[in-house]
Amino acid sequence: MDNSKKVAGLAGIVSVLWMGLTAAVAANQKRLLFNPLGSRREVLKPYSTGHRTRPIVVRAKDGTRLSGWLMTPLVAGQTPGVVYFGGRSEEVSWVARDAGKLFPGMAVLAVNYRGYGDSHGDPAEAHFVEDGRMLFDWLSERHHVDPTRIAVVGRSLGSGVAIQVAMEREANAVVLITPYDSILAIAKRKFRTLPVEYVLRHKFESVKYAHQLKAPTYVLRAAFDDVVPHSHTDLLVQKLGTLHADETVPDSDHMNIPYLESTQLRIASFLADRFSQPVPRPADRPLLPPVMAG
Repeated sequence: MDNSKKVAGLAGIVSVLWMGLTAAVAANQKRLLFNPLGSRREVLKPYSTGHRTRPIVVRAKDGTRLSGWLMTPLVAGQTPGVVYFGGRSEEVSWVARDAGKLFPGMAVLAVNYRGYGDSHGDPAEAHFVEDGRMLFDWLSERHHVDPTRIAVVGRSLGSGVAIQVAMEREANAVVLITPYDSILAIAKRKFRTLPVEYVLRHKFESVKYAHQLKAPTYVLRAAFDDVVPHSHTDLLVQKLGTLHADETVPDSDHMNIPYLESTQLRIASFLADRFSQPVPRPADRPLLPPVMAG
């Protein structure tokens, strides 16, 4: 066999392997991107010492059952509110446990994504964002919540959900924990030789929406992060419409950052300051139909 045939043969093998790997990434992208870890709760009996804690079931627009917790402060009258969006592998029952430190004096809604915890359905970016808008509206309609003082908080994967929700709703503040420019960009970094832009369906391109955020945005980075490199956070921060601060939490990594007391105190302080400055609700804001909780 001459050299030209050998080269052609090797090229054919490489091409087949490349196409096979591309097909594998396309077929398994949900498993690679979303990791519900079954229905296991992180905290068996979620309860906040600073709130009335109750499990809720909210119906998505298509009828899908979404399960989580509503934490109501132990005070009278209207209070600020927070909608929390978790990470790729995160079941959100821990938020109920830590809400007293993270969100003191605030009503907190933490609901598991589709396919996570006790929530039904299949994970998908479009579903996460649509459900996120619905959850924001649901919280704003509670009689004990001030609709002009609602923040969105997103961790890792959830930062992409929080940004898209805040872009279309009147959020008072935004907190992004270990955020990224886009999942597509991170995937292209990981699979450098593959055409991931053509096969990835859930791109979470936060950098495209960041300039539209009007609410003050607080960015928290992990000191050591091998999941979201700081260069990907840099690209997002450069595009944010209203950056309040961009801070790195000492001794943190991608996994432990939300549980650290220093992180929780930073978030609580930022939100308390923001909520002391209510934003008037526009008179022409459309009324939204009620959403029933179970």
